[in-house]
Amino acid sequence: MTGYQGLIAETVVIRGHEGTRIPAYTARPLGPGPHPGVVVIHHRHGFDWASQETVRRFASEGYATIMPNLHHRYAPGAGAGAAAEAVQAAGGVTDDECLGDVAGALEEVRSQAYCSGMVGVIGYCSGGRQAYLAAAKLPFDATVVCYGGRIVPPEEDINERTPVAPIALTADIAGPVLNLSGAEDRRPSPEETAQVEAELKRLGKVHRVVVYPDAGHAFFGVDRDLYRPEAARLGWAEVLAWFERYLGGAA
Repeated sequence: MTGYQGLIAETVVIRGHEGTRIPAYTARPLGPGPHPGVVVIHHRHGFDWASQETVRRFASEGYATIMPNLHHRYAPGAGAGAAAEAVQAAGGVTDDECLGDVAGALEEVRSQAYCSGMVGVIGYCSGGRQAYLAAAKLPFDATVVCYGGRIVPPEEDINERTPVAPIALTADIAGPVLNLSGAEDRRPSPEETAQVEAELKRLGKVHRVVVYPDAGHAFFGVDRDLYRPEAARLGWAEVLAWFERYLGGAA
């Protein structure tokens, strides 16, 4: 038989912020690799089936992929919807919690024998903001931001839970950044996306910004009314080309 393809997907437990044990969903191609790695940061709706399907999609493309459940500590054992509500009631995941959990996921995937050691991060919606933050704070080799709101936050969004504007940390980003958004989005608005692009350019960061004209927020979301198939198709092509270029091909 030729052309065989297979992958393995499962929920594992990793150590996140301050050593807290949290679930993470993982998927990877069968075979020894080495495979480049991807850390997926889920949207504000949480650790749901659509986000897990994204993890499996990356595995089918040849990546050792992991997604930490950033909402777990707020509602242990609850479903994605209930956990997301608990997070919203608490005022959102703190930046410290996010960075600790994402650092744990990065360590987990990079430590595996089947991982090449080259690992990127991608985030959607609130996860887009968090991916930009992680790019500045953690040793990722490439970053993708998908409609990340509040990278350029209003003053009232700066508080003890999210104490910094991610755009202010742009100088600390080491790896290349791909930023995808829709022209019809309002958070981030096209003007905010342009601000991020200008700052990346001013600081000499390797970057690419793509704004899709007939799409708004969450255009990748196949389970949402905001899904835009053409923008999603083109966006996936951009993401995969970016990771192929900066993380290396799969074995």
